[in-house]
Amino acid sequence: MNITIRSESKNDYNQIRKINDLAFGQENEGKLIDSLREKSDFSNLLSIVAETNDEIVGHILFYPIKIKNDDLEHTILSLAPMAVQTEYQNKGIGSRLVKKGLEIAKELGFAAVIVVGHPKYYPRFGFRSAKNWNLKLPFDVPEDVFLALELKENALKNISGIVNFPKEYFDAM
Repeated sequence: MNITIRSESKNDYNQIRKINDLAFGQENEGKLIDSLREKSDFSNLLSIVAETNDEIVGHILFYPIKIKNDDLEHTILSLAPMAVQTEYQNKGIGSRLVKKGLEIAKELGFAAVIVVGHPKYYPRFGFRSAKNWNLKLPFDVPEDVFLALELKENALKNISGIVNFPKEYFDAM
């Protein structure tokens, strides 16, 4: 199977929405992606698709978010959402999307990434518990699903605080 991993284009929007809606069994993630595209800090370079035979079979989004602590604010990336069509799951496509996204994020100069996701999946890419850096979410999740990854050595060493997601994330919950 020949899979191409690339940044999204405008022609991909409908397929990206469809993949996310099917993967999550609701329209929230597709609407979230559409809403985030409207924001000035959205980068199509960080909205990445997996394609085979001119069909989008997977998608991942990395989006800039802020960590606030007192008067300090730091920008890092959030990984979410990620979706792969059911018939293409367990074939390494999700891993390829994550790896390519992390590579692009590093090239663009981002220092760290957070994810609220499967605690047995993301550590293979170097993600560790976000509590190691005293990062906190503005909502309750089990501790083991909130993970972070430094793209630059010690990028989170002196950063702690609450992750400040844009309102579009909360609208999608």
